[in-house]
Amino acid sequence: MVEKNQHIISVTVENRSGVLARIAGLFSARGYNIDSLAVAETEDPTVSRMSIVVRGDEKILEQIYKQLNKLIDVIKVQDLTSEEHIERELVLLKVNTANSNIRNEIVQLVNIFRAKIVDVGRKSLTIELVGSRPKVEAMIDLMKGFGIKEITRTGRIAICREAGKEK
Repeated sequence: MVEKNQHIISVTVENRSGVLARIAGLFSARGYNIDSLAVAETEDPTVSRMSIVVRGDEKILEQIYKQLNKLIDVIKVQDLTSEEHIERELVLLKVNTANSNIRNEIVQLVNIFRAKIVDVGRKSLTIELVGSRPKVEAMIDLMKGFGIKEITRTGRIAICREAGKEK
């Protein structure tokens, strides 16, 4: 679920050194903040896909599209916000576990959210959660009550749904 004025832009680029820096520099030079950025190789090792989450009105977005399309390494720019799409984010949370009662409560919540415990320490559990932004935010809010020691997030990634998909 995308917040108001927030857009998920998918940018397909040549998988070459310096492309990420040029695109980030484009945003920085114009004073546009990137809320999240994820980039990785696609099914074709010569091509990467960037998922960029930005805020802005239509005028700002139009400028972003024009500037991105001017870059030589950019293959395709697509705003997924207005298209049917699937989006996910990966989060790792390290949560305080002072006693076994708290541990049991956290384990129950992990199961409810279909998350995973990926590391167990004497004083903490590390939880892996993959989901939509509302799901991720809900889990983080619940874990704050136990005390979050550390958190890391991938940022959101998205892909268009198949057109004409059968139901």
